[in-house]
Amino acid sequence: MSTENLPQSPDSPSRKPRVAVVFGGRSSEHGISVVTAGAVLNAIDRTKYDVLPIGITQDGRWALTADEPERMAITDRRTPSVDEIAESTEGAVVLPVDPADREVVHSEPGSVPKALGEVDVVFPVLHGPYGEDGTLQGMLELAGVPYVGSGVLGSALCMDKAAAKRMAAAAGLPQVAWLTGRDTEDRAALADRVVAELGLPAFVKPANMGSSVGVTRADDADGLRAALDGAFGFDEWIVVEAAVTAREIEVGVLGNAEPRTSVPGEIVPTHDFYDYDDKYVDGAAEMVIPADLPPAVADEARSLALDAYRALRCDGYARVDLFYEEGRRGLLLNEINTIPGFTPYSMFPRLWEATGLPYADLIAEMVRLGVERHSHRTGFGRQR
Repeated sequence: MSTENLPQSPDSPSRKPRVAVVFGGRSSEHGISVVTAGAVLNAIDRTKYDVLPIGITQDGRWALTADEPERMAITDRRTPSVDEIAESTEGAVVLPVDPADREVVHSEPGSVPKALGEVDVVFPVLHGPYGEDGTLQGMLELAGVPYVGSGVLGSALCMDKAAAKRMAAAAGLPQVAWLTGRDTEDRAALADRVVAELGLPAFVKPANMGSSVGVTRADDADGLRAALDGAFGFDEWIVVEAAVTAREIEVGVLGNAEPRTSVPGEIVPTHDFYDYDDKYVDGAAEMVIPADLPPAVADEARSLALDAYRALRCDGYARVDLFYEEGRRGLLLNEINTIPGFTPYSMFPRLWEATGLPYADLIAEMVRLGVERHSHRTGFGRQR
């Protein structure tokens, strides 16, 4: 990727653009975010970019971390944490809040704050709440810093499965039968509503989680009550979906105003469904790329992915997950991930590699798209 369109420092116009990779975070997907960041740090082209790794601990501290991707992998079925790779147990990284100043500072108690230089682009790889849900994106918008991926609205919509399903329904996109619930509802009445409207088995999911955290398949009344309790342990809103017998198809999307799609891939789970352990801990799920689909169905999958991407106001990149009911309803939208994983087991980079865009080039294109989106949005007038 050419770096000529990236912002440059007026004091050193010839320097390489600095990309801050921000990861970790306060959600239960903290460890997976660290693993994703390790893969990005390992693959990003250091001849094109200076890289600043910034980890957010589970208690919310922004920490300067070691740039050592080998320490950020799953080991003995255990995910790493930011605290393990932070360069200080007390120091904190402070991002600018003035759009005219992109200087990042590292502050230690009792010491003079240390300037770390300007940040030109932020590459967030935070999964789940407080990172993937528009909160970080809103902060970066206020600071006037370009960032990779969808904006505030697209991030928030896609993170909240309940809101996403309502938006997709309004756009006329095909989906499985579903309903939502809130933790203020009577739990027994909600369970009765699930049985009456969807039947069993059903999948119960926290509305604002990813990586299959908190997702449970309920096969009977007792299992449903336990699944509801479990999902409400992660979020005040939940989504319940009717179980389907379908193939799991995923499509990568890349772009802003004119997005393009990867070849479709298929996930073949080894567990009852594609759960957290199957994704990350065991890594046993099979990924078939490209998916063995008739050409017309593959084209339809790519078209539906684009329709969903646009309807839910995505930018930059996303992975669109579909169900394929052969011989019945065909392709159905499952969900959109605006910050899909970049772990060694992740589908998104592998889809694009199969489409002709290698990992390092994919990262470069995502950075370029983030800068492009920022430049476009800041071109609008602010005065009456």
